[in-house]
Amino acid sequence: MTASLESFAELLTRDHFSLARAGFLIAQDEYPELDPEQWMARLQAMADVVRTRIPADAFAEQKVVALNHYLFEELGFRGNSEDYYDPRNSYLNEVMERRVGIPITLSILYIEIGRQLGLRLYGLSFPGHFLVMLKLNRGNLILDPYAGGQPQSEPSLRARLRRAMQEREDAAVNLEHFLSPATSRDIVARLLRNLKHIYLERGEYDKALRVMQRMLLVVPESAEELRDRGLIYARLDCFRAAQGDLQNYLRRRPDAADAAEIHEKLVELKAASARLN
Repeated sequence: MTASLESFAELLTRDHFSLARAGFLIAQDEYPELDPEQWMARLQAMADVVRTRIPADAFAEQKVVALNHYLFEELGFRGNSEDYYDPRNSYLNEVMERRVGIPITLSILYIEIGRQLGLRLYGLSFPGHFLVMLKLNRGNLILDPYAGGQPQSEPSLRARLRRAMQEREDAAVNLEHFLSPATSRDIVARLLRNLKHIYLERGEYDKALRVMQRMLLVVPESAEELRDRGLIYARLDCFRAAQGDLQNYLRRRPDAADAAEIHEKLVELKAASARLN
Protein backbone atom coordinates (compact mmCIF):
# COMPACT_ATOMS: atom_id res chain seq x y z
CA MET A 1 0.00 0.00 0.00
CA THR A 2 1.37 3.42 -0.97
CA ALA A 3 1.90 6.17 1.59
CA SER A 4 -1.07 8.06 0.15
CA LEU A 5 -3.33 5.03 0.49
CA GLU A 6 -2.10 4.42 4.02
CA SER A 7 -2.92 8.01 4.99
CA PHE A 8 -6.33 7.65 3.37
CA ALA A 9 -7.02 4.37 5.19
CA GLU A 10 -5.97 5.92 8.51
CA LEU A 11 -8.25 8.91 7.94
CA LEU A 12 -11.21 6.61 7.40
CA THR A 13 -10.73 5.02 10.83
CA ARG A 14 -11.73 8.28 12.52
CA ASP A 15 -15.32 8.80 13.64
CA HIS A 16 -15.29 12.33 12.21
CA PHE A 17 -12.86 13.27 9.47
CA SER A 18 -12.36 16.20 7.16
CA LEU A 19 -14.02 15.75 3.78
CA ALA A 20 -11.53 18.18 2.27
CA ARG A 21 -8.56 16.25 3.58
CA ALA A 22 -10.03 13.07 2.11
CA GLY A 23 -10.47 14.89 -1.18
CA PHE A 24 -6.88 16.10 -1.25
CA LEU A 25 -5.61 12.60 -0.51
CA ILE A 26 -7.70 11.28 -3.40
CA ALA A 27 -6.17 13.96 -5.64
CA GLN A 28 -2.70 12.61 -4.91
CA ASP A 29 -3.44 9.78 -7.36
CA GLU A 30 -3.44 12.33 -10.18
CA TYR A 31 -1.09 14.87 -8.54
CA PRO A 32 1.51 12.85 -6.58
CA GLU A 33 3.37 15.95 -5.34
CA LEU A 34 0.25 17.48 -3.80
CA ASP A 35 0.68 18.36 -0.12
CA PRO A 36 -2.68 18.09 1.67
CA GLU A 37 -1.47 20.28 4.54
CA GLN A 38 -0.79 23.21 2.21
CA TRP A 39 -4.25 22.94 0.70
CA MET A 40 -5.89 22.62 4.11
CA ALA A 41 -4.09 25.81 5.10
CA ARG A 42 -5.52 27.54 2.02
CA LEU A 43 -9.02 26.49 3.07
CA GLN A 44 -8.37 27.83 6.55
CA ALA A 45 -7.23 31.14 5.07
CA MET A 46 -10.45 31.38 3.05
CA ALA A 47 -12.51 30.80 6.19
CA ASP A 48 -10.45 33.45 8.01
CA VAL A 49 -11.32 36.02 5.33
CA VAL A 50 -15.04 35.43 5.77
CA ARG A 51 -14.70 35.45 9.56
CA THR A 52 -13.30 39.01 9.48
CA ARG A 53 -16.42 40.17 7.65
CA ILE A 54 -19.06 38.97 10.06
CA PRO A 55 -19.79 40.10 13.62
CA ALA A 56 -19.00 37.67 16.41
CA ASP A 57 -22.72 37.32 17.22
CA ALA A 58 -23.82 36.87 13.60
CA PHE A 59 -26.81 34.65 12.90
CA ALA A 60 -26.31 31.59 10.73
CA GLU A 61 -28.19 33.28 7.88
CA GLN A 62 -25.78 36.24 8.01
CA LYS A 63 -22.82 33.89 7.82
CA VAL A 64 -24.34 32.16 4.79
CA VAL A 65 -24.80 35.49 3.01
CA ALA A 66 -21.17 36.43 3.71
CA LEU A 67 -19.89 33.01 2.64
CA ASN A 68 -21.93 33.06 -0.57
CA HIS A 69 -20.75 36.55 -1.45
CA TYR A 70 -17.09 35.65 -0.90
CA LEU A 71 -17.08 32.31 -2.70
CA PHE A 72 -19.44 32.90 -5.59
CA GLU A 73 -19.39 36.64 -6.23
CA GLU A 74 -15.94 37.75 -5.13
CA LEU A 75 -13.89 34.64 -5.97
CA GLY A 76 -16.19 33.51 -8.77
CA PHE A 77 -16.61 29.82 -7.88
CA ARG A 78 -19.21 28.25 -10.16
CA GLY A 79 -20.52 25.00 -11.54
CA ASN A 80 -18.77 23.70 -14.63
CA SER A 81 -21.78 23.17 -16.88
CA GLU A 82 -19.62 23.49 -20.02
CA ASP A 83 -17.49 20.42 -19.28
CA TYR A 84 -19.27 18.65 -16.44
CA TYR A 85 -17.42 15.34 -16.85
CA ASP A 86 -13.92 16.79 -16.87
CA PRO A 87 -12.16 14.74 -14.13
CA ARG A 88 -10.57 17.92 -12.80
CA ASN A 89 -14.02 18.86 -11.47
CA SER A 90 -13.67 15.97 -8.99
CA TYR A 91 -10.23 16.92 -7.65
CA LEU A 92 -10.45 19.55 -4.90
CA ASN A 93 -7.12 21.17 -5.69
CA GLU A 94 -8.23 21.74 -9.29
CA VAL A 95 -11.60 23.06 -8.13
CA MET A 96 -9.83 25.57 -5.88
CA GLU A 97 -7.35 26.59 -8.57
CA ARG A 98 -9.82 26.85 -11.46
CA ARG A 99 -12.81 27.87 -9.31
CA VAL A 100 -15.13 25.53 -11.15
CA GLY A 101 -16.51 22.18 -10.04
CA ILE A 102 -19.48 19.87 -9.81
CA PRO A 103 -22.12 19.79 -7.05
CA ILE A 104 -20.27 17.42 -4.73
CA THR A 105 -16.85 19.11 -4.84
CA LEU A 106 -18.30 22.61 -4.50
CA SER A 107 -20.41 21.28 -1.61
CA ILE A 108 -17.37 19.79 0.12
CA LEU A 109 -15.56 23.13 -0.04
CA TYR A 110 -18.69 24.93 1.14
CA ILE A 111 -19.17 22.55 4.07
CA GLU A 112 -15.52 22.69 5.13
CA ILE A 113 -15.30 26.48 5.09
CA GLY A 114 -18.75 26.95 6.57
CA ARG A 115 -18.07 24.61 9.47
CA GLN A 116 -15.02 26.68 10.38
CA LEU A 117 -17.41 29.61 10.68
CA GLY A 118 -19.60 27.66 13.08
CA LEU A 119 -22.28 26.72 10.55
CA ARG A 120 -23.93 23.32 11.04
CA LEU A 121 -23.61 22.14 7.47
CA TYR A 122 -24.17 18.60 6.22
CA GLY A 123 -24.07 16.96 2.82
CA LEU A 124 -27.21 15.56 1.18
CA SER A 125 -26.84 12.72 -1.32
CA PHE A 126 -29.84 13.99 -3.25
CA PRO A 127 -30.57 11.98 -6.41
CA GLY A 128 -28.71 13.41 -9.37
CA HIS A 129 -27.42 16.53 -7.63
CA PHE A 130 -25.53 16.83 -4.35
CA LEU A 131 -26.85 19.49 -1.97
CA VAL A 132 -26.04 20.96 1.45
CA MET A 133 -28.25 21.21 4.52
CA LEU A 134 -27.87 24.01 7.05
CA LYS A 135 -29.35 23.01 10.40
CA LEU A 136 -31.05 25.89 12.21
CA ASN A 137 -32.74 26.02 15.59
CA ARG A 138 -36.12 26.48 13.91
CA GLY A 139 -35.68 24.12 10.98
CA ASN A 140 -33.38 23.32 8.09
CA LEU A 141 -32.31 25.25 5.02
CA ILE A 142 -31.27 23.42 1.85
CA LEU A 143 -28.53 25.14 -0.17
CA ASP A 144 -27.11 24.47 -3.63
CA PRO A 145 -23.41 25.44 -3.92
CA TYR A 146 -23.51 24.50 -7.62
CA ALA A 147 -25.99 27.38 -8.02
CA GLY A 148 -24.11 29.92 -5.93
CA GLY A 149 -25.32 28.68 -2.56
CA GLN A 150 -28.94 29.55 -3.33
CA PRO A 151 -31.62 28.25 -0.92
CA GLN A 152 -33.93 25.60 -2.38
CA SER A 153 -37.67 25.74 -1.75
CA GLU A 154 -39.69 22.61 -1.02
CA PRO A 155 -41.55 22.79 -4.37
CA SER A 156 -38.25 23.06 -6.27
CA LEU A 157 -36.83 20.10 -4.34
CA ARG A 158 -39.91 18.01 -5.11
CA ALA A 159 -39.68 18.93 -8.79
CA ARG A 160 -35.98 18.08 -8.83
CA LEU A 161 -36.71 14.74 -7.17
CA ARG A 162 -39.44 13.88 -9.68
CA ARG A 163 -37.04 14.54 -12.54
CA ALA A 164 -34.28 12.49 -10.93
CA MET A 165 -36.65 9.62 -10.18
CA GLN A 166 -38.01 9.66 -13.76
CA GLU A 167 -41.45 10.95 -12.84
CA ARG A 168 -42.21 8.16 -10.36
CA GLU A 169 -45.54 8.94 -8.69
CA ASP A 170 -44.21 8.29 -5.18
CA ALA A 171 -41.26 10.66 -5.54
CA ALA A 172 -43.05 13.59 -3.88
CA VAL A 173 -44.09 11.42 -0.94
CA ASN A 174 -40.52 10.31 -0.30
CA LEU A 175 -38.84 13.73 -0.25
CA GLU A 176 -37.98 13.49 3.45
CA HIS A 177 -36.12 10.25 2.81
CA PHE A 178 -33.62 12.16 0.69
CA LEU A 179 -33.11 14.97 3.19
CA SER A 180 -31.18 12.89 5.73
CA PRO A 181 -27.54 13.98 6.13
CA ALA A 182 -25.06 11.72 4.37
CA THR A 183 -22.18 10.24 6.35
CA SER A 184 -18.63 11.28 5.54
CA ARG A 185 -18.00 7.84 4.05
CA ASP A 186 -21.12 8.17 1.87
CA ILE A 187 -19.88 11.49 0.53
CA VAL A 188 -16.38 10.23 -0.22
CA ALA A 189 -17.83 7.12 -1.90
CA ARG A 190 -20.04 9.32 -4.11
CA LEU A 191 -17.02 11.43 -5.10
CA LEU A 192 -15.06 8.30 -5.99
CA ARG A 193 -17.97 6.85 -7.99
CA ASN A 194 -18.02 10.01 -10.08
CA LEU A 195 -14.35 9.53 -10.90
CA LYS A 196 -14.79 5.82 -11.54
CA HIS A 197 -17.53 6.40 -14.09
CA ILE A 198 -15.60 9.19 -15.80
CA TYR A 199 -12.47 7.08 -16.23
CA LEU A 200 -14.42 4.01 -17.34
CA GLU A 201 -16.21 6.09 -19.97
CA ARG A 202 -12.84 7.37 -21.17
CA GLY A 203 -11.32 3.90 -21.21
CA GLU A 204 -8.63 5.00 -18.75
CA TYR A 205 -8.65 1.75 -16.81
CA ASP A 206 -5.38 2.34 -14.95
CA LYS A 207 -6.85 5.50 -13.43
CA ALA A 208 -10.16 3.76 -12.74
CA LEU A 209 -8.24 1.06 -10.86
CA ARG A 210 -6.54 3.63 -8.62
CA VAL A 211 -9.98 5.02 -7.80
CA MET A 212 -11.26 1.53 -7.01
CA GLN A 213 -8.41 0.84 -4.59
CA ARG A 214 -9.64 3.78 -2.55
CA MET A 215 -13.29 2.89 -3.03
CA LEU A 216 -12.84 -0.50 -1.44
CA LEU A 217 -11.21 1.15 1.56
CA VAL A 218 -14.32 3.31 1.94
CA VAL A 219 -16.90 0.55 1.32
CA PRO A 220 -15.08 -2.76 1.89
CA GLU A 221 -18.42 -4.53 2.35
CA SER A 222 -19.60 -3.67 -1.18
CA ALA A 223 -19.67 -6.79 -3.35
CA GLU A 224 -20.60 -4.70 -6.38
CA GLU A 225 -17.52 -2.50 -6.08
CA LEU A 226 -15.40 -5.63 -5.67
CA ARG A 227 -16.91 -7.00 -8.89
CA ASP A 228 -16.22 -3.73 -10.70
CA ARG A 229 -12.59 -3.77 -9.59
CA GLY A 230 -12.29 -7.33 -10.84
CA LEU A 231 -13.63 -6.30 -14.24
CA ILE A 232 -11.15 -3.43 -14.38
CA TYR A 233 -8.32 -5.82 -13.52
CA ALA A 234 -9.51 -7.98 -16.43
CA ARG A 235 -9.38 -4.97 -18.75
CA LEU A 236 -5.78 -4.45 -17.69
CA ASP A 237 -4.91 -8.14 -18.26
CA CYS A 238 -4.29 -8.68 -14.54
CA PHE A 239 -5.92 -12.07 -14.81
CA ARG A 240 -5.21 -13.54 -11.36
CA ALA A 241 -6.23 -10.37 -9.53
CA ALA A 242 -9.40 -10.27 -11.61
CA GLN A 243 -10.19 -13.89 -10.79
CA GLY A 244 -9.71 -13.26 -7.09
CA ASP A 245 -12.12 -10.31 -7.03
CA LEU A 246 -14.76 -11.98 -9.17
CA GLN A 247 -14.64 -15.23 -7.19
CA ASN A 248 -15.06 -13.26 -3.98
CA TYR A 249 -17.97 -11.40 -5.56
CA LEU A 250 -19.75 -14.66 -6.34
CA ARG A 251 -19.09 -15.95 -2.83
CA ARG A 252 -20.75 -12.83 -1.45
CA ARG A 253 -23.56 -12.74 -4.04
CA PRO A 254 -24.14 -16.30 -5.28
CA ASP A 255 -27.65 -15.39 -6.44
CA ALA A 256 -26.66 -12.12 -8.15
CA ALA A 257 -28.52 -11.26 -11.35
CA ASP A 258 -25.22 -11.25 -13.24
CA ALA A 259 -23.84 -14.44 -11.63
CA ALA A 260 -23.97 -16.43 -14.90
CA GLU A 261 -22.18 -13.65 -16.75
CA ILE A 262 -19.47 -13.46 -14.09
CA HIS A 263 -19.03 -17.26 -14.18
CA GLU A 264 -18.43 -16.99 -17.94
CA LYS A 265 -15.92 -14.22 -17.36
CA LEU A 266 -14.06 -16.39 -14.87
CA VAL A 267 -13.80 -19.20 -17.45
CA GLU A 268 -12.27 -16.70 -19.90
CA LEU A 269 -9.85 -15.41 -17.28
CA LYS A 270 -8.72 -18.91 -16.28
CA ALA A 271 -8.04 -19.76 -19.91
CA ALA A 272 -6.12 -16.51 -20.42
CA SER A 273 -4.14 -17.10 -17.24
CA ALA A 274 -3.29 -20.66 -18.33
CA ARG A 275 -1.88 -19.36 -21.62
CA LEU A 276 0.62 -17.29 -19.67
CA ASN A 277 2.06 -20.34 -17.90
